[in-house]
Amino acid sequence: MDKLFKLKEHKTNFKTELIAGLTSFFAAVYIVVVNASILSDGGISQEPLIIATVLASFIGCLLVALISNSPLVIMPGMGINALFTYTIVLGMGLTFNQALGSVVIAGLLFLIIAMTPLSNILDNAIPNSLKESITIGIGLFITFLGLQKSGLIISDPSTFVKIGELSNPRIIFFIFIFILTVILFAKNIPGSFLISIITGTIIAIVFKFVDVSNLNFTLPNFSEYETILFNIDLSEIFNSKFWIATFSLTLVLLFENIGLLHGQINGLLKTPEKQNKALNAIALSTIACGLFGTSPSVSTVEGTAGIAAGGKTGLTSLITGFLLLISLLFIPFINIIPNEVIAPILIIIGSLMIKGIVHIDFNDISEAIPNFLIIVLIPLTFSIIDGIAFGFISYTIMKIATKKNKDISFSMYIISVIFIIYFVLNTI
Repeated sequence: MDKLFKLKEHKTNFKTELIAGLTSFFAAVYIVVVNASILSDGGISQEPLIIATVLASFIGCLLVALISNSPLVIMPGMGINALFTYTIVLGMGLTFNQALGSVVIAGLLFLIIAMTPLSNILDNAIPNSLKESITIGIGLFITFLGLQKSGLIISDPSTFVKIGELSNPRIIFFIFIFILTVILFAKNIPGSFLISIITGTIIAIVFKFVDVSNLNFTLPNFSEYETILFNIDLSEIFNSKFWIATFSLTLVLLFENIGLLHGQINGLLKTPEKQNKALNAIALSTIACGLFGTSPSVSTVEGTAGIAAGGKTGLTSLITGFLLLISLLFIPFINIIPNEVIAPILIIIGSLMIKGIVHIDFNDISEAIPNFLIIVLIPLTFSIIDGIAFGFISYTIMKIATKKNKDISFSMYIISVIFIIYFVLNTI
């Protein structure tokens, strides 16, 4: 393990990576069920989609572990699965298998960009302030997601959101687990997140916040899975709507993953040299997603839990991947982990991702407005790509308006135009 993942060089050990892998697994495993639930609205039953999600996630984690030696969790992305289901399948009228064909082609385009100088050109074209804003915006997005899962923030028809009823036993339960998690994390207790997940789940069972009466061990049924496994449909490849779908997926994959990797690899791990390799791994895993029958993959924000728990190498990803594979046998048991237990971890991770705000010059209006838009729109639109798009377009406009054209690279002009086209295509 030390030779393969260079544990000593990264100042880590098997125990730390194991705890980090377990933490990432428990933080991200809900994606298996949620992703399948969203994709099932596209006309495929949920069980084969659970199998597809697990197999694609295992391959993604394996690829990023071996190619980039990074502790990332590569799974079908939340948000892009909604684009796949509600826009491409239900909105544009592609069948599920035709949409899978679009995923494979998008993955190939993504791979071409990732493996050529284009990825470095695009990365270098993005100003550092915007990269910092993307990390901060994703941090707030994760925090907002955690607050939603906790029940502390709920929807309201008048004000959109409001604070939940503090006398609710489940919110009191969340507050207790949050305090426990913060204390464990602040004291640098090894496996603090994992301890809080296990402790919280046991407490939830004792106080009957989760129903364990119908738990049973069941093997997955692979018979229906044949309808989507290695069954992409390219019959619409000469149709314009197929390419609109493909380019939309490619655009979202490229910029969302660049933003996520900047926050995880540059921001938390401080290993920027691994970013391109990680991007290659994600591109390959996207192709695998289409072949295995699910929407495209990203470096999940939940995987940041493993990084915060001390994960530094691909061993964390490998452990998470194998646990996800094994989870096929235990989906009913995994489902009992309550949201209130996962929420504190997401909130703490969010707090770790906002430190870069000190590097943004808010005294310069041409910097302040674009960066502010990215920071607030990523969580408020519930879309990383939409927040990035608004920020990039406004950056170009503000620099032109303030006669600071020299701050805009030619590539940045191209990116801004691409984002404008992205918004136009999504209104068709």
